[in-house]
Amino acid sequence: MAPSRTVIENCAIATVDAHDTEHASGHLVVAGDRIESVGAGPALEGLADVVRRIDATGHLATPGLVNTHHHFYQWLTRGLATDHHLFDWLVALYPVWARIDEPMVRAAAQGSLAMMARGGVTTAVDHHYVYPRGCGDLTGAIVGAARETGVRFTLARGSMDRGQSAGGLPPDFAVEALDAALAATEAAVDAHHDASFAAMTQIAVAPCSPFSVSTELLRQGAELARRKGVRLHTHGSETVEEEQFCKERFGLGPTDYFASTGWLGDDVWMAHCVHMNDADIAAFARTGTGVAHCPSSNARLGAGIARVPDLLAAGVPVGLGVDGTASNESGELHTELRNALLVNRLGAHREAALTARQALRLGTYGGARVLGRQTQLGSLEVGKLADLVLWRMDTLAHSTIADPVAALVLGAPAPVTLSLVGGAVVVEDGRLTAVDEDAVARTARAEARRLAEIARR
Repeated sequence: MAPSRTVIENCAIATVDAHDTEHASGHLVVAGDRIESVGAGPALEGLADVVRRIDATGHLATPGLVNTHHHFYQWLTRGLATDHHLFDWLVALYPVWARIDEPMVRAAAQGSLAMMARGGVTTAVDHHYVYPRGCGDLTGAIVGAARETGVRFTLARGSMDRGQSAGGLPPDFAVEALDAALAATEAAVDAHHDASFAAMTQIAVAPCSPFSVSTELLRQGAELARRKGVRLHTHGSETVEEEQFCKERFGLGPTDYFASTGWLGDDVWMAHCVHMNDADIAAFARTGTGVAHCPSSNARLGAGIARVPDLLAAGVPVGLGVDGTASNESGELHTELRNALLVNRLGAHREAALTARQALRLGTYGGARVLGRQTQLGSLEVGKLADLVLWRMDTLAHSTIADPVAALVLGAPAPVTLSLVGGAVVVEDGRLTAVDEDAVARTARAEARRLAEIARR
């Protein structure tokens, strides 16, 4: 039986392919879950099994946005500790986060996913590393929320085994024992990881950070990931305090420390990577280690400006991340396109740091490359999965910006008229199709209040 087709015509198209091919007025044909055709002008006449034909005049079509780093549970603690640097912020919030349970995490995941999907995200990562004792099935809650929303998803199953009594930052009752963390991570891989081309759910091994996990957890975590054939994710080189911590405790900077534990490679990506010298960048480039750039969170916590132009020039894979909404309250990736461009222009490269098209590439193909899915996602090309977004560009907010890519990146957030994940409609006319946004908001608000009450006891 032939797959049904959706035809989208009369829109500007930014394919983000290897040649940055663009069409001022073009078409896309989606057959089943794949892109069947993309090009200038209208689609061919006489196509069979067309179930929907969309006149997308006034729109820009792009690949769906790929969010490479997030902490969904933080949806419940937005707006707290707003004037702290990272370590003080963590110390202030860890005691609250250590009280989360399954209903809270499910509500937070639903809220985080809904906000991202409404803003054009079609693939998301959740780095979840807080597993308090007796908290319920947090992994199942997060995976279930992603499945309901319809977003393609990677759970970076995190862990912490270095509590305060061992020199770490989190409370002891918020961390796991080494063997328990490894066993639970392997169980998550076995239960949920899909290695297929069109996978909707994947799992990565993701010990939290150098200051919250033991060296042994990093080493054994890397061994586990490679034995199971999944990717590795963690935080790295985020702040000067982290660099100082690594040098005092391990006698090495973060990148050298990660190298010593097996945490550099083309199956690894790290969040932030703000404080990196030339040798660190060269090591990432040589090994193919990826970076999740989180400009809003880096600014919110005063972490600094990542050397994104230098990373790109060296050939390091770089994508964008929202980071947790306790350090990026908007929870949208679209704002990261704009902030990546603007913040990096404050650095040494000034106005030559990034272009609007480079920013869009970071948020699409760059993210797919960081997740090891660049053959499937991240650009509008024949044979790739039909993960795409139609942005409305003819409203008051954008109507006088002639270049639609510049309008998308530099302008106000553009309305999402249509978002497809594997050809399935996830957002239409700015509203989610699979979940009730208002119900999600009500439940998340109630769970946030319950968490705040428990944390005050």
